[in-house]
Amino acid sequence: MNINFDKADGLVPVIVQDVTSMQVLMLGYMNEEALAQTKEEGKVVFYSRSKQRLWMKGETSGNFLFVKDIKIDCDNDTILILANPVGPVCHTGTQTCFGEVNSKGFLYKLEETIHKRIDENDETSYTNKLYKRGINKVAQKVGEEAVELVIEAKDNDGNLFLNEAADLMYHFLILLKAKNKTLSQVENILLERSKK
Repeated sequence: MNINFDKADGLVPVIVQDVTSMQVLMLGYMNEEALAQTKEEGKVVFYSRSKQRLWMKGETSGNFLFVKDIKIDCDNDTILILANPVGPVCHTGTQTCFGEVNSKGFLYKLEETIHKRIDENDETSYTNKLYKRGINKVAQKVGEEAVELVIEAKDNDGNLFLNEAADLMYHFLILLKAKNKTLSQVENILLERSKK
């Protein structure tokens, strides 16, 4: 990784993005030392221009950004960090420093929650209870939800239609888990098809 720290007096901008939802979380700056410490610690470390020192995101709040991948742009003067945030990212208490809350990428967060409830064998979870009933029951539930969606598609109640679509997506994610497959694998197939 050959980053040009000379363009802006030893600092480069760093965009931090949620590795799961792909939501942009914040912008900060790094010098060479901050980048080296980030790689070593596995947590994002910035150079604070106001404090004139290194600071690890979350050092006082506990809301760390765990590094999953580091990329640089085509000019070698901007860093993109894909991270797994723990808690709110912004000091104001919001999930992003841009105050943005949206549903884009939420399916991946939901997939994580489904996996967690199943992997941790949460006895109170509907998801886990359905999963434990076996692949036939999970597949049957997906079929039932698909039929309910088709029925609502023939009517004019948009709200009911969307709710049935949400039910189908939710149960589809459980079926993917039951088949040991992921949403990103489905996305990759669609991506490959779009190239043809």
